[in-house]
Amino acid sequence: MSLFKARDWWSVVLGEGEEFDQGCLCVGDVDNSGSGHDKIVVGSYMGLLRIYGPRASSPGSGALAEDQLLEVQLRDPIIQLEVGKFVSCSDLLHLAVLHPRKLSVYAVTATAGNVEHGIQYQLRLVYEHNLQRTACNMTYGPFGGVTGHHFICIQSMDGMLMFFEQESYAFGRFLPGFLLPGPLCYCGRTDTFITVSSARQVESYKYEVLAVATDADEEHERKTSGKRLTADWTLVIGEQALDIVVPTFTSTSSIFVLGERNVYCLKDNGQIRFMKKLEYNPSCFLPYASVSEGTTNLLMGNHNSTLLVYQDVTLKWAAQLSCVPVAVRVANFQDLKGVVVTLSGDGHLQCSYMGTDPSFFMAPRVDAREINYEEVDAEMKALQKIIKEAVRTQERLQCRLTVQSPKLNVCVQPPLAVTQEQFVLDSMGKFAQTYEICVYDFSCASLPSSPFTGVPRVAQCKFTLPLRLVCLPSAPSKNSKYKITIDTNKPPVSLGDIFPEFVEKSEEKEGNVLAFQLIAGSTVTVQASKTSQRYRIQSDTFEDMWLVTKELLQRFDTFFAKQGVKDFRNSFAGPIPLQEYFETVDHHFELRVNAEKYQDLLSERAVQFRAIQRRLLTRFKDKTPAPLQNLDTLMEGTYRQVIALADAAEENRALLCQAFARLRSATHLLITLLSLWQGLSADQTSILEATLLPLLQDTPQLGWEECVDAAVSHLLRTCLSRSPKDQALSLSTSQLSMPKDTARLKKHITLLCDRLGKGGRLSLSSEANVQTPVVMPGQSRMSLGGQRATLIIVFS
Repeated sequence: MSLFKARDWWSVVLGEGEEFDQGCLCVGDVDNSGSGHDKIVVGSYMGLLRIYGPRASSPGSGALAEDQLLEVQLRDPIIQLEVGKFVSCSDLLHLAVLHPRKLSVYAVTATAGNVEHGIQYQLRLVYEHNLQRTACNMTYGPFGGVTGHHFICIQSMDGMLMFFEQESYAFGRFLPGFLLPGPLCYCGRTDTFITVSSARQVESYKYEVLAVATDADEEHERKTSGKRLTADWTLVIGEQALDIVVPTFTSTSSIFVLGERNVYCLKDNGQIRFMKKLEYNPSCFLPYASVSEGTTNLLMGNHNSTLLVYQDVTLKWAAQLSCVPVAVRVANFQDLKGVVVTLSGDGHLQCSYMGTDPSFFMAPRVDAREINYEEVDAEMKALQKIIKEAVRTQERLQCRLTVQSPKLNVCVQPPLAVTQEQFVLDSMGKFAQTYEICVYDFSCASLPSSPFTGVPRVAQCKFTLPLRLVCLPSAPSKNSKYKITIDTNKPPVSLGDIFPEFVEKSEEKEGNVLAFQLIAGSTVTVQASKTSQRYRIQSDTFEDMWLVTKELLQRFDTFFAKQGVKDFRNSFAGPIPLQEYFETVDHHFELRVNAEKYQDLLSERAVQFRAIQRRLLTRFKDKTPAPLQNLDTLMEGTYRQVIALADAAEENRALLCQAFARLRSATHLLITLLSLWQGLSADQTSILEATLLPLLQDTPQLGWEECVDAAVSHLLRTCLSRSPKDQALSLSTSQLSMPKDTARLKKHITLLCDRLGKGGRLSLSSEANVQTPVVMPGQSRMSLGGQRATLIIVFS
C-alpha cells in the first residue's frame, strides 16, 4: 500500500450496475473545439455513451451537472472507443464506436445557445459497418502511409483482421494458427500490426503483406493455396498480454507490451530493449513522454488500487487510488494539464494528479462532560421521524436547475405493452407531475427502441408492476395437468394474508385455496395444506405457473420477515419436471424450423418471380410481338404464392415471439425449482440464469437452443466435470449454428440437473469441481425478474 494518495481533482460515478473495461475510455478534442482541451468519452457494456468536460471544483464536491456534455443510450454494448480522422471528406476528428456486430462513426457537434448553460451537444451518425463476425477489439492509423486520414482494423473473435478504409470495406485476413484473440496495436513507423497470439508470443505483420495475402473471404481460406500470411518477426514472452502500446511522442522506436507478470519494451525489429518483472498483478498501463532524453515514463495500475510511475525500469512514484483501474489516460483540461484519468470496472471515473498536499486537519479536543442520555434519545426519535416522513413522501428531492424539455419513455418486457410509450413534458422545476399510463397484456409485444438521439441526459428507474395487472381472481381448479409442491419449515398460513387483493367475499373462508386467471393464459391454483407445511401450485399450462410461484416465494419472505421470523426456509423436494419443460423447448424449436422453411421458400419464389419478370420484359421490348406462352398467368400465380408465404412467415414469426416468451417463463420456473431443490446461493443462481437465459430475444442468426447448449456444455466440462481429466477443453472456433434437433440440448440439460443433484456446485472457476453435500436451502433471494417496467427520463 502506498504512503501517498492520488489527489482527487474531479470524479464521478457512472450509472448503477454497469460494467466497463479497457477499451471503454478515450480522451481527445472530440467536438473539434480547437481550444486544445480534451473531453472524456466513456462507453459501457450496457450501451451508454457519455462525454464529459471536467472543470475544477471545490474539494469533496464531486462533479457538477454541467460537466456532463452528452449521454446517449445506444442499442448495443460498447466494446471500444477511439477518436481520429475517420471520414474521407473531412479533416475533423470523429468518434469510432465498436459494437459486437457493428462499427459506427459519429460526429460530435456543439450548438451554442442564448443562455449560459444553453450549449447543446449532439451525436450524429456519419456511417456504420455491419460486421459479419463478432468483434473483439480494434486499432487505427494511417495504414499504408496514407496522410491526413485514419483507417480502422478490427480483430474478430475467430482471428480475422477486417480492414476498413473509412466508409468502405477493404479486405479481411485470417491470422495463422489462431486460437484466442489478443491485444492489437498499429505501429506507424514500420507500417505493421503488433499482436500477442495464444502461443504467448508477440507477432508483427506488415500491412503490405496483409494486403497481398490470400483473401479471407474466399471459401476454405485456411486450406487454399496462394500467398500465405507470415509474420515479419515473432518474440516468445511466455505469458498472455494485457495490452500493447506503440508511443508516437518519443524519438526512440519502442513497442511496449504489458504481460501478466512483466512489462516489455521492444525495438521495432522485435529485439528486447528492456523488461521489468512486476511483483503485483497489473490491470492497465500507459507510456507517456518523459522530460529526460532517451527515456519513457510509464503509468501502471494494479489490482491493489495503486498507480505507479516508472521511468523505464525505475520506480519514481506510487499513489493510492480509490478503486482498481481498468483503463488509464493522460489528458489536458482547461484548468489543469497532464491530468491522470482512470476508469474502474464498476464505473468510477476519476481525474487526479500526483502530489503531497498537506493536511490541515486537527483532532478536536475531547469533551469530558457527561452525556445526557434522555436528550440523545429524544433527538434520535426526532431524527427517525424526519427520516420516515422523507421516505414516505419522497418529495424532498429537489433539482438545482430547471429541467429543460424532458421526455419520459416507458419500456416494459414482453408480453406486456403500454398504450403510450413516450411523453413530452414541460420544463420541470421544484414540483411533481403525475402521468397515467395503461399497461396491458399483448402477446409478442417487443421492447420499444429509443426513438430519440442526441440526448444529453438519461435517468432510468425500474419498478415491479402489480400482479393484479396480469391476472384476476378465479374459481379454483381441482384437476390440472401440471403440479409442483413447495415445502416450508413453518406452519401454513392463510393465503388471504399472502394475497389480500385476490380474496373474494364468497370464496374459501379458511383461505387455503386461491386461483389466478391469467389474462392471456390459463388458471393457476394455489392450495395450502391443512396438515403439513406444503403449498401446491397447479395449472394446465406449465410455463404459466412461474409468475405465481415467484410471487408466492417473494411474499412468503416479506410476510415472515414482518413477523420477525429469521429462519424461514423454502424448499422443493423434486423431481424436476424436465419432460414438461422439454415440451416447451420442442415447441419453440419447431417454430424456428418453420421460420427457416418459410425463408427458403420465399427465396425460391422470389427468384422465380424475378426470372418471369425478366422474360416478360424481354417479350414486351421486342419489336415483333411474340405470344406470352402463359407467362402472365405464371407470374400471377407466383405472386400469390409469395404473398401467401409472406403472410404465413409473418404469422409464424408472431407465434415464435409468443413461444419464446413462454420458453423464458418455463426456464425461469426451472431455475427457481433447481435453486430450491439444491439450495443454491445467489451467485450460483445467477450463473444458472445466465446459462439458461443468455438472450433477451431470438434472432435469425443466433437462437436460444445453440446458445444454451454451448453454455451448458461449458459448465459440464468445467465446474461440473466428474474429474480434472474432463477439464481438458477442446476449444472450437466455429460459429454457433442452429442444430438439427433438440436431442443434444435436452441430454446436456438432463446431465446438468443430474450433476447438481449429486452435489455439484456452480462456479466461474474451472477448478471448482469438488462435490459438496446437499444442504437445506437458504432464504430465497432470487433476482429472476418479474413483470417489470422501466421509466427513462430524457433531459435536453
